[in-house]
Order: sequence, then C-alpha cells, then structure tokens
Amino acid sequence: MARTKNPFSPGTGTTPPYLAGRVDELTDFRYALLDGPGSHERLSLVSGMRGVGKTVLLNEFEDIAHAESWWVISETATPGFMERIRDKIYSLAKDQFDLVSRKLTGLNIASLGGIQLSEAEKFTPTVTLRDVLTDFLELQAERDEKLNQPPVGVLITLDELHYYHQSEIIEFGATIQHLVRENREIALAMAGIPQSIKPLLANDRGRNPVTFLRRANRIDLGLISDDDVAIALAEPLKNTEISWDDDALAEAVSICGGYPFMIQLIGQQAFRKKEGRTISIAAVRTGGETARRKLGQLVHDTALSDLSPVDRTFLAAMAVDNGPSRMADIAQRLKADAQYVGKYRGRLLEAGVIVRTAHGYVDFQLPYMRDYLRKHVVVDSLAVTDLFNE
Repeated sequence: MARTKNPFSPGTGTTPPYLAGRVDELTDFRYALLDGPGSHERLSLVSGMRGVGKTVLLNEFEDIAHAESWWVISETATPGFMERIRDKIYSLAKDQFDLVSRKLTGLNIASLGGIQLSEAEKFTPTVTLRDVLTDFLELQAERDEKLNQPPVGVLITLDELHYYHQSEIIEFGATIQHLVRENREIALAMAGIPQSIKPLLANDRGRNPVTFLRRANRIDLGLISDDDVAIALAEPLKNTEISWDDDALAEAVSICGGYPFMIQLIGQQAFRKKEGRTISIAAVRTGGETARRKLGQLVHDTALSDLSPVDRTFLAAMAVDNGPSRMADIAQRLKADAQYVGKYRGRLLEAGVIVRTAHGYVDFQLPYMRDYLRKHVVVDSLAVTDLFNE
C-alpha cells in the first residue's frame, strides 16, 4: 500500500491545503481586479501578529491574479526592492512584446548583462520604476484592445513591510499613486507585523509622507473561529484514507486556540503519531506537546525578539497569572506607576501580542506564550524594578 503523504505543512509562508477564515478578503480582492481601476481593495495592506497567515494571504492574492491572467511581481521590502521590481517588469516587457518603448532605451540592467536597445546618448536619464511600469501597462493595454480581451494588469506583492526602509517606501508609494491617478491596471498588496507598519501610518505633525498606506484597504488578521479551525484540520484528509477520530478532532481544535499557524503544526504532528488510518486523541495529545515546543521556537522566540527589554519584562510579569492579568497587579509586580505601565500595555496591544479581556485586564494573544515565558524567561524581581526605573 502506498504511503499517504502528510498534507499539513507548517513552513513559514507556505500555503496550507485549505485556507480557513479568509473567504471575505479573497472575495473582495477578486472583485477589485474585475471592477477596474479605482477599486479600493486594489491597494491592500495586510497586518497581524506572526503566524496568522499574512504571507499566505499574499500568496492567495497572487493566485487570484494569475487566474485572471494578470502579471504578478512578488517581492520582499528589503533595500533595493524598487530596482528589483523595475528589472522584473523590464524583463517581462522584453520577453512579451516585440517592441519596447523608446523610453526604455537607456536602461542598463546588470542582471541582463547590461542589455540596451540602442546606442546610449551622451546624457541618458535614469529610467525609473514608474517609466517601466507605465510603458509595460500601455503595451499590455494595446494588446488587450487588439485581442478584444478583458484588461490585464500587474499585481505587485510586497512582504515584510518595515518602517526602517521608509524613504524607499515613500518613493514607491509616489510611483503607485501616479499610476492609480492615471487609471492604470495596477494592484498592490503589502504585508507586515503591526509594530513595523505603525510608524509608517502615523501622522508627522499632521503630515504623513506615506499617505497611500493610510488610504489602503486595511486587512487586520487575527485568530479564526473554532468552526474554521475544524474545517482546516479535516479538509486536507478528505481525499486520503486517513481520518480524525471525533474526539481527537475536537481536542486538536481546542489546542489550536484559533491560531492559524498552530493548525498546521498540530495537524502535522498528530498525523505523524496516528495509529493505522485513524488519528486518535492519544496521537493529538502526544503531537500537541511537540507542536507547542515548535511553536515556541518558530513563533514565540521571534515575536519576543521584536520587542524591547521592558516590553518583555511586562510580559514576564503577566506570565505569573494563570489567566487574564489585572493591570494593578502588573504595576505592583513591576514596582511602577499605572501611567508608565499603561504606556507599555498600549505598545503590546498595538503589536498584537496581548489583548484586552475586560476593563483593567489583559491576556496573551499568542497561544501558549504564557507557558513559553515560564519555561524560557526568568526575570529577577530586582532586574524588573531596574528596567522600569531606568
């Protein structure tokens, strides 16, 4: 008998076999491509804590664009991303069209061996991303008209958006804004964690240089419902000979706590521990221990590294409690006044690390963060006091 491949894949940014809880976002994006220039969702900004599926959603947007015959450029917002996008568009123009606009004549791209379409003049202006995109979209529009086909556009996805690269993001935004004003067939989907995006959205004394981000369609991803979790765990096994025991599936849903990344972790580990063709509750409980450990390595450790020492100390003070923490208790443990502690509560709420549960109470947003902190973060009471009184 052929071995059944494990259908669960908890790799970072890997598209799962079934994407749960994101139907509305995908539907809105598909309609935006069909509705034409000016559709709000054609410029979307995806935000959320680590492991909620931001990159996966970008992947799905790309699949939707491909299905509508759009061109797709996928990039990460590291330094030089504009030049990389420009080079990719230029390569597409060269491959797809017999004649490339004279505007592109002077473009010298190292990755193409410095190819130029004619002798360079004594003065050759730098060809910008806007130039290349404008020419490409005009050539594509001419093709669409000749073939009497629906307009074909360009989708750019930009992952790991971060305020560290604000100057390049501002320049990129200006390019996109020009194309949008010209009613070009352009769409842009970006993603990043809240603390990396927030400074880009903030007002600078009433002036925000990245206004295109503030006007974008905001998609704030969070936890999903237990019903969606159950579907995401069951659906990948439908075309296999493996099935969940009913109690095992209920236990797996409970372990996930609505956290998308945990669906793939517990699914993978429980599948590995299955007995015969059935995933039992014993397999789920054994696999759950491994899944929680891997969650700490892959998500909690990274999430904590994004925070300041004082932020982490605040979380360590929360980890003392077995459930939601009272702000007054946290302030007492940290030997700090309510106003100062409230400042760090606000930071952690914005980062999506904690949530309000009731007036004066907060709890961890990430599943099993409390357990991870108890095992891996030891905070001396004097060190806590020192940090909050620096």
